Amino acid sequence: MTPDQLLTFARVADERNISRAAVALHLSQPAVSGQLRALQTWFGEPLYHRSGHGIALTEAGERLAEQARQLRQSYEQARALRDTWRGVIAGTLRLGASTTPASYLLPALVAAFRAAHPTVGVHLSDGNTREIVERLPTLDMAFIEGEVPPQLPADTAVYPWRQDEVVAIVGAAHPLAGAGRLPLAALADEPMVMREPGSGVRRLVEQAFADAGHFPVAALELAGVEGVKHAVRAGLGVGFVSAMSMQHEDGTLAVVRIGSFTLQRTLSILVPHASAPSRAAARFLTACLND
Repeated sequence: MTPDQLLTFARVADERNISRAAVALHLSQPAVSGQLRALQTWFGEPLYHRSGHGIALTEAGERLAEQARQLRQSYEQARALRDTWRGVIAGTLRLGASTTPASYLLPALVAAFRAAHPTVGVHLSDGNTREIVERLPTLDMAFIEGEVPPQLPADTAVYPWRQDEVVAIVGAAHPLAGAGRLPLAALADEPMVMREPGSGVRRLVEQAFADAGHFPVAALELAGVEGVKHAVRAGLGVGFVSAMSMQHEDGTLAVVRIGSFTLQRTLSILVPHASAPSRAAARFLTACLND
């Protein structure tokens, strides 16, 4: 076993795909496969098996991946210490973000950061809030919507960041278009186009209906904001999206706000490894909080 084999295995465990891991590590696929074979021989137990277009870790592989990630973190902390002494910001900044911040807030912030720090590569992955929280051990920073889960990895710092309004949307020809504000009860019997389970928007909307004593059923579930908007345009029901996503619409959708209150949630920044973040992560966090 060598440190390089463990670092390679950590990336493969993150990606669940040997080809993607090879690209991320700037290695050939045969080189990555060779390191994995050597590591598996040393360990003496299968660490993974093929699954669809990727791999699935065995129980032994999951346990070894934890150790490999700890080794990678130690390497990155050593690199951050070196860069601090040199006064250099370099390396890769690994960001994860749920749909709203990934689509409507981070692109401009990343562009400004890259202009100021061209030696830092930025990798941004998106998903719903639950998926991003699950990826925390592999990230430098995460951006999520709504309630912060109670069980986060040790040494994770939480920063409330922005307020975001969630609005109902209907097609421009829908009878409720132009209503402006309606009580929640007026929407309860409408067919609902919902985001997938794990979405921050969905949790907020379901909680608001439950608090009002209504339990609407999702007529259609879709992953992603644009999928919801397309379904609503097609007349499949009422959807709920971030107000940010409606800023550049073409008039085919109408916004309906809810009664006398606002459906609002907090966007938060999560920083794993907060006791020793990389200089790039610390600098980007400052840029976000000061924006």
